[in-house]
Amino acid sequence: MDLDDIAARLGVPVDEVDRVHQLAGDRPSATLPAKAEAPAILDRLAVRPEDAAEIMAGWPEPGSPLWTSELRWLLDRSIALVRADLGGHGWLSPGPALPRERGPAWRHLYVYAYLALVDVARAYHREHGIADAVSWATLADLGRNLAIDRRMQREGWPVVQSWLTLHARGAIYELGRLQHQRGGTAIHLHIPESGPMTPEAVATSLDRARVFFPRHFPDERHTAFCCGSWLLDPQLLEYLPKESNIVRFQQRFELEPYAEPEGLDGDVEVLRFVFRTVTTPLDQLPRRTVLQRAIVDHLKAGRHWQIRSGRFPI
Repeated sequence: MDLDDIAARLGVPVDEVDRVHQLAGDRPSATLPAKAEAPAILDRLAVRPEDAAEIMAGWPEPGSPLWTSELRWLLDRSIALVRADLGGHGWLSPGPALPRERGPAWRHLYVYAYLALVDVARAYHREHGIADAVSWATLADLGRNLAIDRRMQREGWPVVQSWLTLHARGAIYELGRLQHQRGGTAIHLHIPESGPMTPEAVATSLDRARVFFPRHFPDERHTAFCCGSWLLDPQLLEYLPKESNIVRFQQRFELEPYAEPEGLDGDVEVLRFVFRTVTTPLDQLPRRTVLQRAIVDHLKAGRHWQIRSGRFPI
């Protein structure tokens, strides 16, 4: 198919289609599991029933009228694009953001790509001696993020579709309370929505990582844990009690000088993670917790939140 025609049919800029074409090239794709097997796999991936129902309704079966030639092209080349970077650990977009209101095939195209890559990722894990329990715990971030996207009225997916390529490429591993991302000489920490971030749970996860990475990636030399997050904004100390989990998490890190991260807005990220919305007016946001009140009061005062980076030795 002509790239200009594909872009027009998808309703996206042609340069984004060209990027997929260039990165995927003629590299091999991967096949989705059989539709009959999909419900069990979706359950293993913690996909909730309402999301699973949509995914099954839009399944890319041969001859499905939902799947036009341009959608099938994008699905195939998106899978190939991500698979070509297996073992990579950088941020990677699998393709252009689509008009998801056009139906389940459009809404979940990158979910189908992820499902096609589950066996690819698990094979990569096995090659590195990683236990199947860790594989499934890591890959189940799909279900968590689909549920969050639903709560966000579909506002969150453009970020998530790139985030999940880390899991599909063997870049990130969920080890207890924290997710740990390979990258250079540092292990990047991420905090999923999975319960209280107690100091004990954090310490246990860090200890697991200290054993996990030398064992499974012995050729990589990690000397520090690092994190870039609004959770490290020292302005939170003005509002939160010193014994709070967030403050005690901050205390582990030596902060780097502030530099505004490219493409990220601290205020937007705080709203995304604390309230799971980026468009609700401040006056309509809940104020049930100390953190929620702090976020709203800070913004109402005309101040801004920062994404800060810090690290500490392994």
